[in-house]
Amino acid sequence: MKRIYMDYNATTPLAQEVKESFIKALDVYANGSSLYEDGRFGNKMIQTARQNVATLIGAHSSNEIIFTSGGSESDNTVFNTMISESKKRGRNVIVTTAIEHPAIMNSASFLKEAGLDVIYLPVDAEGFVDSKAFESAMQQKPLLVAIMAANNEIGTIMDIKNLCKKAHEAGALFHTDAVQAVGKIPFNVTDLDVDYAAFSAHKIYGPKGVGALYVKKSSPIVPLIRGGEQEHNLRAGTYNVPGIAAFGKAAELAQGDVKVYDTQVRALRDRLRDGLWNTIPNITLNGPIKAGIDDKRALPNTLNVSFPGAEGESILLYLDLLGVDVSTGSACASASLDASPVLTAIGLGPELAHSSIRFSLGKSSTKDDVDYVLEKLPPVIHKLRKMSTIE
Repeated sequence: MKRIYMDYNATTPLAQEVKESFIKALDVYANGSSLYEDGRFGNKMIQTARQNVATLIGAHSSNEIIFTSGGSESDNTVFNTMISESKKRGRNVIVTTAIEHPAIMNSASFLKEAGLDVIYLPVDAEGFVDSKAFESAMQQKPLLVAIMAANNEIGTIMDIKNLCKKAHEAGALFHTDAVQAVGKIPFNVTDLDVDYAAFSAHKIYGPKGVGALYVKKSSPIVPLIRGGEQEHNLRAGTYNVPGIAAFGKAAELAQGDVKVYDTQVRALRDRLRDGLWNTIPNITLNGPIKAGIDDKRALPNTLNVSFPGAEGESILLYLDLLGVDVSTGSACASASLDASPVLTAIGLGPELAHSSIRFSLGKSSTKDDVDYVLEKLPPVIHKLRKMSTIE
């Protein structure tokens, strides 16, 4: 049976060029920190990758890029820095939103346990930050404002440039988890003026286990992992040369992906959206997405739909049997039976939240893939809704 993958927000397959880069780098076995020729060759691959990542995100310098194990480590590093920074600056308020990735939410909880105050900003029905609540939070003179660039479940694209400007005016540092944004929409750290930004290779057709943290030259940072002198003493550990080299190749390729997502992938997402809307009665489109409307305020590949009367995990399992991979929410919390905090935050009740499916498309998605789902899903929903009425 052919498998149809529609869970690109969870992870992406390795691009062929990235795979070839990774395999080639496997032969570079010398330690990338060593001074002899083989070590220098590995280090050159690392620096090339660093420049590719810097170019992708519009950093002033490749020195502003710190390689990490992924987005979660990058987020944790920023939040860990705030413990000592709070003492230096005499500020102890952290501001974030109710729909952040678990790496942010749990890091915020850790800081709260450490004695800092945390403000969780509410969002509206489309997932955008409540402006009045944000303005009120800025009056608290926060130390850090952390708001994701784009939501992984409903695709909402935040106005990071404006939010960052207001945070800076309040004297706060600004961090954005840009894992879902980079490679899909225009994203430039210099233009946005953020202090920190987190990225992950496996979201842009690179390998798992490697990511990056952008740190603006003037912004403070404290190592989360201590040991050797790697990454200018900011992230210890023997370099994962193959992973970093492959990340660099993925970053190079991703520079051309934004156009693909904005045209090809968006058209497929809209075809899926309108097809479901027209063939399945009583469904809800979650986030900024509306039927028949080209809304650039959401990621071009993401579609979150609630099917009242049909339980989300049942839909997922039926689609799995039919060869289709989808998600019921964030992959990082897929083992939880609780309703998605994101869907709850935008006002969905338990029934709608538990009946939701996230479709996320990618560069390899095709019209045939979409049409197959449009053929197979309506009977599944009809069957599950009939079953739910049986007493």
